[in-house]
Amino acid sequence: MNPVTFLRTLVTGSPAEYVESMVKMPQVVIDAQDPHAQADWWAETMDWVVEPSDEDFIRSMIEQGFATEDQTTVHHGVLVWKDGQAITPGDQLTDAGRNRILFQAAPEAKTVKNRVHLDLRLEGANKDEVRTALQARGATFLWTASQGPHSWHTMADPEGNEFCIS
Repeated sequence: MNPVTFLRTLVTGSPAEYVESMVKMPQVVIDAQDPHAQADWWAETMDWVVEPSDEDFIRSMIEQGFATEDQTTVHHGVLVWKDGQAITPGDQLTDAGRNRILFQAAPEAKTVKNRVHLDLRLEGANKDEVRTALQARGATFLWTASQGPHSWHTMADPEGNEFCIS
C-alpha cells in the first residue's frame, strides 16, 4: 500500500471513502483580463446565467471596512466586485452545489496554449452553424480535428482561451 492510500485508510478506514468525502463538484476558474465581459460572453454561449450581484452586501462590506470602493465597479448599471464574476446554469442558480465557472481578473493576457479547456457538447446542433454564430460574437476558429468517427472544432473565446465544440 502506498503512503497516501495508507494515510487515507487510517483517517477513514477506506481510501475511497476519504476521496468521496473530500471531493465535491469543482468550480472551474478562468483567468480573464475583463471577467465581466468574459462572463457575459460565456453565459450567452452556454445558455447559462451570470450570477446576480448583491449590491447591499457589497456596500455593507465597504461600510464595515472589509472592502474598498476600488475593489468594485459598475457593470450594466449594477455594482459588482471588480475582480470576478461567475456563471451557472439558470436552473441551478439557488443550488448550493451548482455547476459554476468563475472568471477572475488576471493582469496579463493569455500567452500560451491552455493546459485545460472546455469542451461544449452541442447535443445535436450543427457544429458548423454554431461555429459561424460564435465567430460572429467574437470567437476565433482555430482548427478542426477528428478521432475515429468523432470530429470537433477548436476555437478561442474573445480573450484567446481555447475551447472545443462537438
